[in-house]
Amino acid sequence: MDVIIKKIERLKNILKNYPGVIVALSGGVDSSLLLKIAKDVLKNRVVAITAASPIHPKDEINAARTIAQKLKCKHIIFQSKELKNPKFVNNPKNRCYYCKLELFKNLKRIAAKYGYDVIEGSNTADLHDYRPGFNALNKLRIKSPFIEAGIDKKDIRKLAKKFRLPNWNKPSMACLASRIPYEKIINKKILKRIESAEAYLKKLQLTQVRVRDHYPIARIETLDNEFKIVLKHRTKITTYFQNLGYKYITIDLQGYQTGSLNR
Repeated sequence: MDVIIKKIERLKNILKNYPGVIVALSGGVDSSLLLKIAKDVLKNRVVAITAASPIHPKDEINAARTIAQKLKCKHIIFQSKELKNPKFVNNPKNRCYYCKLELFKNLKRIAAKYGYDVIEGSNTADLHDYRPGFNALNKLRIKSPFIEAGIDKKDIRKLAKKFRLPNWNKPSMACLASRIPYEKIINKKILKRIESAEAYLKKLQLTQVRVRDHYPIARIETLDNEFKIVLKHRTKITTYFQNLGYKYITIDLQGYQTGSLNR
């Protein structure tokens, strides 16, 4: 724990140098912890901002709202417009670049009104993944304090638990567009279908789950030890998914994998 204490002190020293911050709050554990520590250090010079659009599940927006309220932090929810950008809608392999560019341009505009800096919750573990969104962060000079402080995902979980954040063990989440194979056009209909499918599976107590949309095939990814839940409810799942328009409902025997469409 001594190492983590040193990292958290390093993080606080980094945050102290900001006049104030706009925190990109998704509702996940990373951005929630960043908001909590920023609030501890900078007090009222912190504003949380969450993007709402068809690519973000509604329960994630609600989770962000809950965290901001718990931390007594000013919270702004704005409508982002990724689906009006043909470069995003065409779904190239660097799709995330255009998404992050749209998001953080908006955050920078808001930050300018306050005279604050924009910060976000990427950690050192993210540096080892395929993340074209980092190019957008670098282009716009967005700050990533966790990376600067040498904090990784395990550290974040431990600290979030220590600070009693309600989502400390919440599974990682990515936008719904990440379920759609590259080069396949993204639209509201597909995103709504995926959101409905995943929401149904979560009601069955699946924790980490993705529905990869290879329409008319739905490929369910979940943790190895949760396969049995899918099989137990396979008739109900099949009926529900067919009502959404899928003809073939499959479970991926390789289980849940981050960024599996990058294979």
